Amino acid sequence: MENNLQPAVSVIVPCYNYGAFLSECLDSILAQTFTNWECIIADNCSTDNTKEIAEKYLQKDPRFKYIYCEVKGVSAARNKAIANSSGKYILPVDADDRIGAGYLQKAVPVLEGKNNVRIVYCQAELFGHVSGKWNLPEYNLEKMLKQNIIFCSGLYRRRDFDQAKGYNEAFLQGFEDWDFWLSLLENGGDVYRINEVLFYYRIRKTSRNNSLDMEKQKILRRMVYENHKQLYARSLNVSDVIFENYQNETSYNSIAASMDYRIGKLLLSPLRMIKRIFGK
Repeated sequence: MENNLQPAVSVIVPCYNYGAFLSECLDSILAQTFTNWECIIADNCSTDNTKEIAEKYLQKDPRFKYIYCEVKGVSAARNKAIANSSGKYILPVDADDRIGAGYLQKAVPVLEGKNNVRIVYCQAELFGHVSGKWNLPEYNLEKMLKQNIIFCSGLYRRRDFDQAKGYNEAFLQGFEDWDFWLSLLENGGDVYRINEVLFYYRIRKTSRNNSLDMEKQKILRRMVYENHKQLYARSLNVSDVIFENYQNETSYNSIAASMDYRIGKLLLSPLRMIKRIFGK
């Protein structure tokens, strides 16, 4: 399966001021039991020591490559890195995350043997500010159209990336992974999840994703919908979605009206006031 003349997998690591985490990420790539890979570190206008860290790995192993991206944004960084890659398969890994040593070893044969599979991913674990199993729901297309249930580090074919025209660079504030996965699945295909924890997602106190307020999320969700209108029309029953939303609202209103909820809110309100005053 492995070809020493051309890497089978191009691991894409965009990095914007994540020098403090980059070594941990690159070490996890270096530890892969599947050895026929290249790793392209895409420096996304960093002002920290990202370049210095990357250069150490270039000296350590020729499979590492470094490029500098003049345009900010994770989508632009991934697109440029993939344009400079030569692998048959692509695996994005954010610079503050890690992958398990057997990830490529177990993911590559799935794409080799199952032509209808578009994305291979795995079970995941959280680490950092929060730790524990990341209990993502089992994939199905209807769930995927309502919310993203596949993290960014899924393996896919380079030819599918080209057909999808890459990551949409308009998504500067998030949801670019969700939009891209839907692009890969636009014309059909399956998703395969490896039943093993092989991806580790770092939770930080502040990040781009957890800083999105509801209004920004609404705008981004509208962008996803507009980009994939036909897929939504084919795959989602609008009346079912309306009824599901009604059930959720009814359930929330019932909880909010309960005595326990009101007592709990009353007890917590002084604590919230103190936090507002002291900015904690």
